[in-house]
Amino acid sequence: MIKDGILLLKTLLLSTSQINIYRHTTDQKKKKKVVVSFIGLICLYTMLMAYSISMCIGYGAYGLIDGTPVMCALVITAWAFLFTFLKTNGYLFNFREYDMLMALPFDTETVAACKFLYMYVKSLPWYLSVSIAMMAGYGYYARPSAVVYPIWLILTLFVPVIPMLAASFLGFIVARISSGFKKNNIIQTVLTFAFVIFCFSLRYIIDALFENGKAEDTFEQISVATGSAARIYLPAKWFSDAVLKPDIVGMLLLIAVSTALFAVLFRIVGRSYRNINSALKSHAAARNFKMTGQKKHSVVQTIAYKEFRRMTGSTNYMVNGALGMILAALLGIVTLIMGFDKIVAMVTQNAPFDAAILQPTIPFIVYFCVGMMATTACSPSLEGKNYWIVQSLPISKKTLYQGKMTFNMYLSVPFMTFAIVCMCISAKVPVSETLIYIVLGFMLCCFSTAWGCVCGIKHMRLDWENEMEVIKQGTAVAIYLFPNMIATMGLCVLMTVLGRHVDHVLLALILIVITGVLAALSYMRAMALAERT
Repeated sequence: MIKDGILLLKTLLLSTSQINIYRHTTDQKKKKKVVVSFIGLICLYTMLMAYSISMCIGYGAYGLIDGTPVMCALVITAWAFLFTFLKTNGYLFNFREYDMLMALPFDTETVAACKFLYMYVKSLPWYLSVSIAMMAGYGYYARPSAVVYPIWLILTLFVPVIPMLAASFLGFIVARISSGFKKNNIIQTVLTFAFVIFCFSLRYIIDALFENGKAEDTFEQISVATGSAARIYLPAKWFSDAVLKPDIVGMLLLIAVSTALFAVLFRIVGRSYRNINSALKSHAAARNFKMTGQKKHSVVQTIAYKEFRRMTGSTNYMVNGALGMILAALLGIVTLIMGFDKIVAMVTQNAPFDAAILQPTIPFIVYFCVGMMATTACSPSLEGKNYWIVQSLPISKKTLYQGKMTFNMYLSVPFMTFAIVCMCISAKVPVSETLIYIVLGFMLCCFSTAWGCVCGIKHMRLDWENEMEVIKQGTAVAIYLFPNMIATMGLCVLMTVLGRHVDHVLLALILIVITGVLAALSYMRAMALAERT
């Protein structure tokens, strides 16, 4: 089993390795994409290491540097648990190459364990970024013996194993319970939404903790809390003891328990692995099904409905595609409850500022959320291995992409309208201006949809192994997202400045014309690209 697992893991890593693709491909576009992805990852790893080092600086400045090892273990544990739970459906269960792997002469336990190890190896650079940065900070302040550094690095390889196993087992239970239901991803989707929204609010939580000179008290409380957590979660204590003392018993316990739990878990999972994946790839039939007359819909509406079914059937697609809409709705509700003036005062730290000046920015503030992700940026790539079916359908490519754009409009326009209305009511904007802002919001949705489609068609990727590669990490999504968000922030500043000197209605009308022209140009470009695919 071990030999087969190593062979299978090696094959999976080689087949998906970006370095391997760069070395052997002759396509210059693919090479450029690999280089860009590496640069992006290096930037993200650098930011993560900077945050980790800043935590160590805080510990060192207040004489709490001995709390760094347990903090490192707990941070990696939390990351490993959450990220593994989010990736379980797509990496461990319901993955793309399931049929091919199960046809190979490997037992189900080997396949399940190999997929877990594959997920572990792909996530390991994130955990090492945190660990190496904290080790450097700890080494600078504590000046430990040289043996601490290899112990720290070796145990870092084992710290994420137990939380990843726990998250995989939880995902296994969720999949096992819900595999017979048609909407089998609802639990994971709700939990994912809750986690992501918590992450967005984390900045305000941190500000509240460190305001008014509370930094020293906060670090002391964090140190006490992590110490208490280590007494409950023993692997963190084993890691801390192995580094601080150093304690060979703690080191051996962490390695032995991680290995034993890995073997036991995949002995259990292997028994139901085939049944769960088969159920997740099929759909349960409703028992109360009744034969009724079928309604006739246009081809465009049918494609839009197909895209809706595709989104509701995927946790990753649902979270990334609908997150901005949920945030826009929450922003509208919060603004309506708290008041536009109070929200502005909170953001500007009670600076002497007339909130009425910001009224022209309302459509762009909402668009910052709604336009965060256009489904048209990733939906062409999501066809994946089924793209040949799309090509064989008796419909034009223009009709196909018109259907995808229609779905994004159905998704974004209602949330855009709701959030604008709520914010305008709270800001006491006149009805006539509110209607104009809604029209501007509609034109922004049109531009977002068409521009996303241009990016999605031009940078279509069909050879993905996991849908996250195109939903969250795809070139099309990156090219759509970053310029769009930067331009939106720039427009917010510009509207604030111009709002002092230009009538708000005239300003909105000018932006409606400009956005409409950009949306029309993007639509024509998308249709031209559709004919070439």
